[in-house]
Amino acid sequence: MTKLMIYGATGYTGRMAADHAKAAGTSIVLAGRSEAIVAKLASELGVEYRVFGLDDEVAIDCGLADIAVLLNCAGPFMRTADALMRAAIRNGVHYLDTAAELDSYRLAEALDDAAKAAGMMLMPGGGGSVAMLGSLAGHAAGKVRDARKIRIALHVAGGLSRGSAISATENLTVETLKRVHGALTPAEADVHTFDFGRGTVDCFRVTLPDLVTIWWATGVPDIETFVHVTGDGFPQGDLSLLPDGPSKEERLANRYQAVVEVTDADGRIARSLLDTVNGYTFTAMAAAEAGRRVLAGESRPGFQTPAGLFGNGFAETIADTTIIDL
Repeated sequence: MTKLMIYGATGYTGRMAADHAKAAGTSIVLAGRSEAIVAKLASELGVEYRVFGLDDEVAIDCGLADIAVLLNCAGPFMRTADALMRAAIRNGVHYLDTAAELDSYRLAEALDDAAKAAGMMLMPGGGGSVAMLGSLAGHAAGKVRDARKIRIALHVAGGLSRGSAISATENLTVETLKRVHGALTPAEADVHTFDFGRGTVDCFRVTLPDLVTIWWATGVPDIETFVHVTGDGFPQGDLSLLPDGPSKEERLANRYQAVVEVTDADGRIARSLLDTVNGYTFTAMAAAEAGRRVLAGESRPGFQTPAGLFGNGFAETIADTTIIDL
């Protein structure tokens, strides 16, 4: 089995991931619910396609026949991750996705033992901020002797895709959390200042999936996650009427940054900064590269993270991503 399936391939991120995977020479199969649009994209790329929904286990299992790696780009992931993770376990297929939703990661944690028993891997967040921030946190944590606390912030620039806006709206009820002594704990929705290279700015506390993935990869017991948003902000009105996502020109004009503060047991703080291409571009490229590497044999059974599996340098293999110590 040497095929990578991209489910949700006709969405904004899925199409870009398919383009990058095809350009890299990866053997891909496109999949989704609507035959007309999946078939059209498959014809344009000259690749195989399959059509199935997620409400029929038999149909999913048939769709996954001879597939080695599944990349799920179909959000909101609260509607797709459960069915596809469980199908991947049943069929011995490695699972990746591009989720930014905490529930996908908690689900992967809960299914860790089942995945190990099946000899397959669950890696939600194979691309996107999880790959960025995991690499950055791991890099900085490696600079101190005994890391005890990580504060990390992502600078999101430019507009949201339609899918991201809808997913964000559906996840607004998630409580604000931080990790304290290894446990996820309710937190005040407060503000902390970070410097992304142009002076300090306010960043607001949010519940990012990195509260799970950074802890799994580093074992650091106290973790806090923040975001600073510039650009168009959160769209209003009927989100279904939004365009697919930012244009190529808009992506080129809005790079992403992230900064981390790692505190050691003696109270000393190490700081590092990551600079990269626009988040949507990074996500598609990183997800395609993760899929290629897993297809080539880089995998471990159970719940894994990109930095934990591929190493802290993974993000720096994507486009012109750089990490510098401050």
